[in-house]
Amino acid sequence: MKVSTQGTGKYHIMAEINMIPLIDVALVLLIIFMVISPILVESQLRVDLPKVKTASNADEKAFKVEVAFDGTIAFEGKIIPQNNFRQILQRSIPPGHKASILIQADKKAPFEYVVYVMDIAKQLNVQKLGVSVLPEIVK
Repeated sequence: MKVSTQGTGKYHIMAEINMIPLIDVALVLLIIFMVISPILVESQLRVDLPKVKTASNADEKAFKVEVAFDGTIAFEGKIIPQNNFRQILQRSIPPGHKASILIQADKKAPFEYVVYVMDIAKQLNVQKLGVSVLPEIVK
């Protein structure tokens, strides 16, 4: 607060709001949300997985490839052009590594898109291919 002695000699209180701490807090919150938001968005594709009565969990970490009903491919959560899938997969597999791929295909996706992903994976000597499904809820 400032105290003024101008004019009549009486003290006048002039209240001011200091905006700098408010701006600092807002910028820190903005940075936090910018850093956390990519972590929260796991996948950009919405894939409706088929359901099965018997399912089991995978034992090891695998590269995740999602196939949408329109043929859009996402590799590890990032949408990629279909014709670049081979190069991206080849760069992602370390030399001498026995890679595994988990395919999450929409149940309405034409089978040719799934076969395309499997074919490229086998050409690059991927050791294991898996298909992700949801367990069917029995009523």
